[in-house]
Amino acid sequence: MNTFQIRVPATSANLGPGFDSIGIALSKYVTLQCQPADKWSFGVPDEDKPHIPSGKDNLIYMTAIYTATAYGYDELPPYHVELINDVPVARGLGSSSTAVVGGIELANQLLNLNLSRYDKLQLACAIEGHPDNVAPAIYGGIMVSSYDGNHLDFVHFTKGLEDLTWLAIVPDFHLETEKARNLLPQDIKYKKAVHASGTANVLVAALAAQNWELAGKMMMKDQWHQPYRKELIPDFDAIAVKVKELNAAGMYISGAGPTMVALFEQLSEEKLVLLQKELPAYQVEALQVDNHGLEVTSSSLPSRHA
Repeated sequence: MNTFQIRVPATSANLGPGFDSIGIALSKYVTLQCQPADKWSFGVPDEDKPHIPSGKDNLIYMTAIYTATAYGYDELPPYHVELINDVPVARGLGSSSTAVVGGIELANQLLNLNLSRYDKLQLACAIEGHPDNVAPAIYGGIMVSSYDGNHLDFVHFTKGLEDLTWLAIVPDFHLETEKARNLLPQDIKYKKAVHASGTANVLVAALAAQNWELAGKMMMKDQWHQPYRKELIPDFDAIAVKVKELNAAGMYISGAGPTMVALFEQLSEEKLVLLQKELPAYQVEALQVDNHGLEVTSSSLPSRHA
């Protein structure tokens, strides 16, 4: 078997009102360096060892064996997978989705399954339950998706995204998705739901029209989750004001949080340095969209979109 490398981008879900259905791939990555071995093992960076197992209880392996079983295989040839992880764990940048997508691709490579991107997305949705993070991790760009447990539909956006800056503002604490979900109401009044749905519709239309100012405005008008989840991020409102003063189009909670992402049509180095100085308790990083998504490089083949 060949040595090969899988690279999966970080993702940012929801973009405000696009709850559980919209996501974007960003220029941070988890890289899986895969080589044949006598038994399965994962090399995990020291800072991630408290959160990521190094054996078969690793989510990458569990996803890979799930994929194998789905296609009629009982086992996978043993490999050592060395992880290079630039995506912070449990911060709202799709760390679990990178593991799921990486695991599906790992099985695809080891068993020569020749899965299409759509095949991979169906598997990922079956595992995750919703497409918001896994869809852009596979396809790149922005994905607007709908999945009801059986049917999967999506629209893929890439045009105009390369000139934007998506500023990640990452707190120095973890937030488990389950905790963030428990804050959400069980029910929402019909009239409020109609308004929240309309806001999401305008967000999608603005993204399609490349009207970034309007898209940013809609990001900040979400009613599905952000009014509840921002309670877990003490500085959310103050940071929203600060980035707007520097001409951000808008800001939203990335996934379940606690990371926040601000959208800029233009962000100078001076503004970036200023924000980094004014927010010393946060990691502030200017990111770009990744329009390619999941990629594989092998010892015998050039880099390709998987």
